[in-house]
Amino acid sequence: MKIIVHTPAGLAEILQSARKELGLNQTQAAKALGIGQPRLSALETNGTASISLEQMLALFALYDLELCVQSRHDNVPQYEAREDAPEW
Repeated sequence: MKIIVHTPAGLAEILQSARKELGLNQTQAAKALGIGQPRLSALETNGTASISLEQMLALFALYDLELCVQSRHDNVPQYEAREDAPEW
């Protein structure tokens, strides 16, 4: 499933749903990330808590989610992997 997120509140809803689907409570998920449960609660309820990019990617991994970035104006990737192109 692909979901486009436009607001912090939209991301908050997705994160909360993904955590619940995995059967994790906020305390368990927060502990796995090394943050406090109140911070995770704020992130899930109103999207206002700040966490590092590293913590966000760890949260996505914990919830079996991926982060995909693409241009808003077209559905064709601007950058395609090629054998002769360096990875970045």
